[in-house]
Amino acid sequence: MIKIVHYINQFYAGIGGEEMADHKPEMREGIVGPGQALMAAFGDAAQITHTIICGDSFFAENQADATATILGFVEQIKPDVFIAGPAFNAGRYGVACGSVAKAVQEKFEIPVVTGMYEENPGAEMFKDSVYIIATKNSASGMRDAAPKMANFALKLARGEEVKASIIDGYLPNGTRLNFFEEKRGSERAVNMLLKKMAGKPFTTEFPMPAFDRVAPAAAIKDLSKARFAIVTSGGIVPKGNPDRIESSSASKYGEYEYAQIGSTPQDVYETAHGGYDPVYANVDSYRVLPYDVLFELQKEGKIGSIHPKYYTTTGNGTAVKSSAAFGQEIAEKLLADGVNAVILTST
Repeated sequence: MIKIVHYINQFYAGIGGEEMADHKPEMREGIVGPGQALMAAFGDAAQITHTIICGDSFFAENQADATATILGFVEQIKPDVFIAGPAFNAGRYGVACGSVAKAVQEKFEIPVVTGMYEENPGAEMFKDSVYIIATKNSASGMRDAAPKMANFALKLARGEEVKASIIDGYLPNGTRLNFFEEKRGSERAVNMLLKKMAGKPFTTEFPMPAFDRVAPAAAIKDLSKARFAIVTSGGIVPKGNPDRIESSSASKYGEYEYAQIGSTPQDVYETAHGGYDPVYANVDSYRVLPYDVLFELQKEGKIGSIHPKYYTTTGNGTAVKSSAAFGQEIAEKLLADGVNAVILTST
């Protein structure tokens, strides 16, 4: 029987959401949360004997201590395989899964597997270090991800040959493997061309890297004459979130006028963001939307004027493609309104 240790965050452990993200590392015997789906895929071939749980915020803010504690747990159990996640497109969770998996692999030299959506920051950081099974964008893809992760973990545990990423389902890690295709290259190339010309989906055999490079704008010569605007991915919205901007994987952004200076921010604003502890932003939204500071700079004559509207969305789990589209639309509006500079805030 192959012995597995499984790592998950506080949300998947059923402990709580963002309000419990500072949960310290703990280890429980047996299966917790998504471990059930993994075990269904393992059948009688493997057993999750222990589950390690750590809050996303705690890991992010105490990475060295959290990693040391988790490695101590793993050393006690001495598993055959370590599985983390899947994290889907949850950024902090993905970084934690990748960090822990890499640390376990390096210290104990045992197989490790995690799972993430390709746009998860953790995927870019760790795909060359550990095997990351490609998953869908959200937890709705658990039914698809769990069997893939379980089967790949069994393959590693048994010492079976790892095939190309397109076959075994892990994110490309820069390693090229030779294998035989049923059809020769010329036939495959023509088929891809015909699909492309017909507007049908096709998969290239040699994806080119997409480098998102933005040339910096020229410096503003005189700030006292510049028009400033604020754009934030911190999710600050008017009380009640009138446009129902999603707390994760946002499909829209909001465009709102500022409340009058002197009003109490917590009576006017709140955050719709589901990826960080909302308490401090809800108490004083100017921590994320620094309109008060801009207002003071304008009074002092250090900046020229403030655009009367701010733009907001939630960056939590939002696809890069959606974010780029939001940015394009917002930029066009700001340029049309004569804005020279933008303060872009996150969380």
